[in-house]
Amino acid sequence: MALQKEYVSFQHVQKTYDGENLVVKDFNLVIEPGEFVTMLGPSGSGKTTCLMMLAGFETATKGEIYINGTPVNNLAPHKRDIGMVFQNYALFPHMTIAENLAFPLKVRKLSADDVERKVTSVLEMVELSHVANRYPKQLSGGQQQRVALARALVFEPKLVLMDEPLGALDKQLREQMQLEIKRLHEKLGITVLYVTHDQDEALTMSDRIAVFNNGAVQQLASPTDLYESPSNAFVAQFIGENNQIKGVVSQLDSHRCTVSVNDLAIIAKPVKVAGVGEPTLLSVRPEKIVVEPEAGSCDNELTGLLRELIYHGDHHRLVVEIAGVGDIVVKVPNDSHGERSFVAGRQYTIGWLSQDCHALDCQKVQAEHEVAA
Repeated sequence: MALQKEYVSFQHVQKTYDGENLVVKDFNLVIEPGEFVTMLGPSGSGKTTCLMMLAGFETATKGEIYINGTPVNNLAPHKRDIGMVFQNYALFPHMTIAENLAFPLKVRKLSADDVERKVTSVLEMVELSHVANRYPKQLSGGQQQRVALARALVFEPKLVLMDEPLGALDKQLREQMQLEIKRLHEKLGITVLYVTHDQDEALTMSDRIAVFNNGAVQQLASPTDLYESPSNAFVAQFIGENNQIKGVVSQLDSHRCTVSVNDLAIIAKPVKVAGVGEPTLLSVRPEKIVVEPEAGSCDNELTGLLRELIYHGDHHRLVVEIAGVGDIVVKVPNDSHGERSFVAGRQYTIGWLSQDCHALDCQKVQAEHEVAA
């Protein structure tokens, strides 16, 4: 039977544990067949709760959840035909790798021949055929995670849920596994709903990202749109590094606004501003800022003192102190044809285009890049 266009659908879903405080507030999300959607946000934002409601381990207080057009609120977890991958692997320590992979197939009462064929196939897919007779404790963390991924795929589910699956791995191995998961997703055409607090992970792997905060989706968009066009101050701060400048809107039209920052006037793109005379938060990415720009090439030019200069391999990170504004972080790519010279303690002019400077709301933002699970 052909899949419906809306393979997963959350419709006005809410969740409360005490009857008063909503952990998830009016959550709506449609995932199409074959999509890789990530729910990204800090600890306590509601993303994992949404995943667990879809899996059947939590029950929605209000609203309806559908899988392939079928309501599943009252459907037992084992009847939803969902593959699950967790951070702690959840492998059976007393079973060999082959036995671990065979378990979900035997539960579904497949024949011995089918079990052997599928286990062999999935081990080859994750390049672990040589460890079939080993036990989980005999494998590295990365190998165990690949086994956990294989177990979620062995019974060929159309939907796979992943809850912080790479959180226990080191940086290099985590990046390798990101590419491995994405490769398998594209090869198998499965639908994936992924939960993480790691922005780089979300940007690398996802077709779309739902950014969570305080039980609500702040923005749902492609990685490029989230990074380049954040819809509010929370998204701008949570996704990547950016400079934030507080000011008051002095002029406003549909395409540009002028923001007063003490005695300075900064031209920006209005995204979420209340109107003339209202406060706003300007957001500009460090890599969008030019040092010593050509005359007239930037809408905004400010001069300040270079306080810090840090070498990061492929770029330098500059911290320029602007009177009346504060510290502005600038990322300057290192030139392979000759390293550019910067001297701390000297004055430099920096500039940026108005379309790279977003005028946003002044909502209070949680601790930047919170890394709790």
